[in-house]
Amino acid sequence: MTYWSPNRRDLILALSGTGLLAAMPLKAAAQVRARLVIVGGGFGGATAARFLKTLLPQASVTLIEANAEYYACPFSNLVVTGLRELSAQRFSYAALKAQGVEFVHDRAVEVASVGHSVQVSSGQTFAYDKLILSPGIDFRWNDIEGYDEAAAEIMPHAWKAGTQTILLRQQLSDMEDGGVVAMSVPPAPFRCPPGPYERASLIAQYLKTHKPKSKLIILDAQDKFSKQPLFEEAWSSLYPDRIERFGASEFGRVIAVSPSSRTLSTEFEDIQADVANVIPPQQAGSIAQQAGVADMTGWCPVDPLNFSSTLQPDIHVIGDATIASPMPKSAFSANLQAKLCAMQIARELAGKAPQPTTLTNTCYSYLSDTAAVSITGVYTNDGGSLHSVEGAGGLSPLDADPIIRQNEALQARTWFRTITEQTFG
Repeated sequence: MTYWSPNRRDLILALSGTGLLAAMPLKAAAQVRARLVIVGGGFGGATAARFLKTLLPQASVTLIEANAEYYACPFSNLVVTGLRELSAQRFSYAALKAQGVEFVHDRAVEVASVGHSVQVSSGQTFAYDKLILSPGIDFRWNDIEGYDEAAAEIMPHAWKAGTQTILLRQQLSDMEDGGVVAMSVPPAPFRCPPGPYERASLIAQYLKTHKPKSKLIILDAQDKFSKQPLFEEAWSSLYPDRIERFGASEFGRVIAVSPSSRTLSTEFEDIQADVANVIPPQQAGSIAQQAGVADMTGWCPVDPLNFSSTLQPDIHVIGDATIASPMPKSAFSANLQAKLCAMQIARELAGKAPQPTTLTNTCYSYLSDTAAVSITGVYTNDGGSLHSVEGAGGLSPLDADPIIRQNEALQARTWFRTITEQTFG
């Protein structure tokens, strides 16, 4: 793996979708009339709605999203540890509405693929010519024995930003100095592969600053993880003796919990915590299961050329719900997949064949409030599969000067501003 760090210009170009738009037959697409429905208003769905309306101004673009506002998961680990307010994670859909996207604030409950319609919980149905599902993730409740929605109110996952984020933050604040924080990491795949380890870093900083007699135990269903050398280097230098991690080969996988005593059980031992952060196993959002676009793994196989479902016609799936390895499940991936999907749908409706292209993903992780690291991947979807471009992308360097880590933290903030402005306006 090469070592590389994007600059601000790289980020903005990667997020802009300029290369994708250059391949669009804009004049032909501008005349297209079609019924386009998107389910899910996160980084994938909201971006897809915006780009479809831009590319196909005469088309009807409807976004179905249960929530009136969106809380972003990227940067939410900073909220957990009191370094950022939850209000900074909140985004409205006003700009998309002003662009002409029709909004339905309701929950999609059924997709009739034969009839080409989506039904929401109120009973109303919406016909489509093309449907994009961006349902994100749902949890596999009780895959860990004893961990269900009720247990999450005592042992928060905080893996969907909002009330759970604040619950975990409050529990950390209320814990007495000398307490134990335990974190359970699920087996892959899951949303944001480096996310648990960023959270561990920031919790360790919080304990070091505010609860110096406390420690963090990571119970991990994986032996290897994203950016592992960078995280371990940081933990050794910044938080010695503060973090204790047990991987899968060290019997770190949590198989059961007891919310009443905040006990996490592995195959080897029981660990009682004062604060328990249980991140459960995951799968594609429930509407994907109902629509028949998820396979036996719980995730959605897609054609990487246009992110169309390989299981159902005229349905596309983007974002965390997809099987799109080696692209990770991240906000950046969802954003770019949405642009690609919108472009290919516009091409198809304008009578043009889909074109292969290059995709990227850049993911930042905070090591502390002032230091971050990143990983970048470059992928091509030519030849019927997604695969990494050899020699492209890379990791932040090991043993870097502190100013490099500080610059990456600043770049992370630029990335967040850029992607949220693009998505939500």
